[in-house]
Amino acid sequence: MFLRIIVLALSVEGEDLFCKLWGNPDIPLLSKTGEFMLGGIFTLHNNIIASKPTLQSKPEAFTCIGLNYRGYQFAEAMIFAIEEINNRTDILPNVSLGYKIYDACGTISLAIKAAMALISGAGEAQSSTLSCSQQSSIHAIIGESASSPTIGIATLVGQFNIPVISHFATCACLSNRKEFPSFFRTIPSDYYQSRALAQLVKHFRWTWVGTIRSDNDYGNSGMATFIEVAQKEGICIEYSEVIYRTNPRETFLKTVEVIKMASSKIIVAFASFIDMEFLMKELLLQNITGLQWVGSESWVSAKNVATKENYRICKGAIGFSNANAAMPGLKEFLLSAHPSSTPGNTGLIQFWENIFDCSFNNTTSKICTGSENLQQVNNLYTDVSELRITYNVYKAVYAVAYALHDLLACQDNQGPCTANQKDALPLQALQYLQKVNFSANNGEYVNFDINGDPPARYELVNWQLSINGIIEFVTIGFYDASLPEGKQFIMNNKSIVWANNDNKIPKSVCSESCHPGTRKATQRGKPICCFDCLPCAEGEISNNTDAVHCMKCPLEYRANEEKDQCILKDIEFLSYDEIMGMILIIFALLGASLTSVVTVVFFKFKDTPIVKANNSELSFLLLFSLTLCFLCSLTFIGEPTQWSCMLRHTAFGITFVLCISCVLGKTIVVLMAFRATVPGSKIMKCFGPTQQRLSVLSLTLLQTLTCIIWLVKYPPLPHKNMNSNKEVIILECEMGSAIAFYLVLGYIGVLAVMCFVLAFLARKLPDNFNEAKFITFSMLVFCAVWITFIPSYISSPGKYTVAVEVFAILASSFGLLLCIFVPKCYIVLLKPDRNSKKHVIGKMQSKSNFLLISRCVNMIPNGNSYNLNVIFNFMIMSTHKLKYFTINHNYVKIA
Repeated sequence: MFLRIIVLALSVEGEDLFCKLWGNPDIPLLSKTGEFMLGGIFTLHNNIIASKPTLQSKPEAFTCIGLNYRGYQFAEAMIFAIEEINNRTDILPNVSLGYKIYDACGTISLAIKAAMALISGAGEAQSSTLSCSQQSSIHAIIGESASSPTIGIATLVGQFNIPVISHFATCACLSNRKEFPSFFRTIPSDYYQSRALAQLVKHFRWTWVGTIRSDNDYGNSGMATFIEVAQKEGICIEYSEVIYRTNPRETFLKTVEVIKMASSKIIVAFASFIDMEFLMKELLLQNITGLQWVGSESWVSAKNVATKENYRICKGAIGFSNANAAMPGLKEFLLSAHPSSTPGNTGLIQFWENIFDCSFNNTTSKICTGSENLQQVNNLYTDVSELRITYNVYKAVYAVAYALHDLLACQDNQGPCTANQKDALPLQALQYLQKVNFSANNGEYVNFDINGDPPARYELVNWQLSINGIIEFVTIGFYDASLPEGKQFIMNNKSIVWANNDNKIPKSVCSESCHPGTRKATQRGKPICCFDCLPCAEGEISNNTDAVHCMKCPLEYRANEEKDQCILKDIEFLSYDEIMGMILIIFALLGASLTSVVTVVFFKFKDTPIVKANNSELSFLLLFSLTLCFLCSLTFIGEPTQWSCMLRHTAFGITFVLCISCVLGKTIVVLMAFRATVPGSKIMKCFGPTQQRLSVLSLTLLQTLTCIIWLVKYPPLPHKNMNSNKEVIILECEMGSAIAFYLVLGYIGVLAVMCFVLAFLARKLPDNFNEAKFITFSMLVFCAVWITFIPSYISSPGKYTVAVEVFAILASSFGLLLCIFVPKCYIVLLKPDRNSKKHVIGKMQSKSNFLLISRCVNMIPNGNSYNLNVIFNFMIMSTHKLKYFTINHNYVKIA
């Protein structure tokens, strides 16, 4: 066994192995011999008719149907470029280029089969045996148009390091150098187009779109990238439908039904032009118009799709396409094509028979004479107004030519080189192709990046109907991926035709935009583009359209009525300018003025009996304190400052204690005078003028010490209250110490209650004009005011808190002034006859008042005379008659 293996190895070593073809060799439709051979694979027919295998004989060859005029133009453009290069002396001088062009018939299998034929050179074989060790005669392959067949070709050919340059395969997957090491293209990758389409949709603020894609690598890959980018840009997909030319009609009808029922007005179609033709037929049958189509370059600039009939469906369609270019001489070259018996001209024979509806061999139909004239033909083959993709074929041929030229010239001594074209290998051409950099006829620079992709530049085109009824692809913008982000997409000022009848930018949103002042709330179970607009909460704003969250305003700011802006809060305090402040000021000044008038009256009539009888010293001190009480209320009005806050409650507390102390002194004197009934009692000694002054001073000093400690330890300071009212800032005086505040108020309250109780006890003394009655009533008013003040003070908001406090000060001050001094002023000013000694002495006849005088005289120690200020306090205020006493000047003795 081991010897057999050795013998077999020796026998193989001495002979060249041959590969045997099992089927008939594939003959190229168009071919020409040259020193460097280029392969071409194009879709010259749209579809095939496949026979069913019987498993009893070899499968029959596929029959291609549906001539593709655009594919023929691509093939002829390749031949045109090759002939142009052969006629030039600056590129590949003395070297000719040849070509072999195969028909893929729009299928992946025939595309791969054509690639295998190009690699093996089977089309040239005269026998069924081929050398398995010989190198491929093809140095590069141009094609295919679609992405899926190109993937199959590139996967196969890449194993042999043969360059493949596509003019129309845009799938981003082909940029993977590990899987497709020898692939190049002269059309940008869909990686950029998909992003450009997403930016286009965002530019027009379409957030609710439907999508349609071809069910192949081109459509699936491109649409997947578009959806990924679109969702990042906040664009939602309502539906995503798949179409393919071989699908049954029911599938297309289902897609049409989805389009009809959808609410989105924008359709993004990432599909091949052939698939779109099938869909357009069904849309036309059901007359679905008014939708805005956004297309990929495969169909949006395809003449065979842009027909008058389809314009009804796709009026105003927009999309990205390669820049249009002029190819001088191509028109003449296309029209000069003619079938002949020249080998390698089979494709033109089929083309001629189809275009003129004749036959060269079949006698049963119209006979082709060969004299037919292409000048009279008007179809996609002869139309050179849109050469966007055709020019890519032209650039691909030139890229290979420049690479071969550099290979032969060994430029810069870089990379492999050869002096003989027979020794040039596809691998060497591949290495030079990576470095190609040249300027095309239109000034465009052609080069490839590390992935074999050209620079990504697009034109944004718009379907518009010309005056002649011809659909034109009007350029309305540009996209250049090489520019900085934010400047890649540029719109020009040309008018755009839209799908709707009013020719305005269509709107396509699931929910209308949320205006500033509201926020978006996503609807449950729906995409993020479907939302409700909820108003911002109190104190929050949104100043952008479609805001997701509302922002809280800073503490010193509030939201305006529209809730789209934070504005400074109004500052609130009891000011001099407002009506309430003015009224309080008027009453405060009125009270101070009235007090001053009473003081003047009392001072003018200080020697009259009624003034002397009312303890004039305490009365003047009481009037002074009341004046201060009225004036201290002014410190509560106006913007709080550090000094006004410190002065407010301390001045109020001290002046009111001084006031109540005076009233308390007057009340105790009256009460004690009538309670001192024991002869020779010394109780009045404790309530003499000196003791009264000391009591008032002591009581006031205690309040003053409390206020001083309050100001030193915890002084009241201005404070911005932002919590009580969210709409305004309340400027107020913070107490500093609530305990001190309550001590000051409590101390005033205790004195007021004591004064009220003592006056109440003296209210029934035997005098109709007894002062104790008026003190009782004034204290009743005082206590009632301050008792009602407490709940009002607590419940009043903002500046009204201060207003309530000022009102309480004024009301209590007016109560003391009116109740105590108005009756006296009435007698002094209006009843002067009752303010005389004669009136008082002439009327003293009552026995009870004799006893009253006796009581008073009994209070005089050691039988001395007592000042009339004390005696008249009881006598003048009585209507009873007194007798049995004599008066010596200001003193009285028992008769």
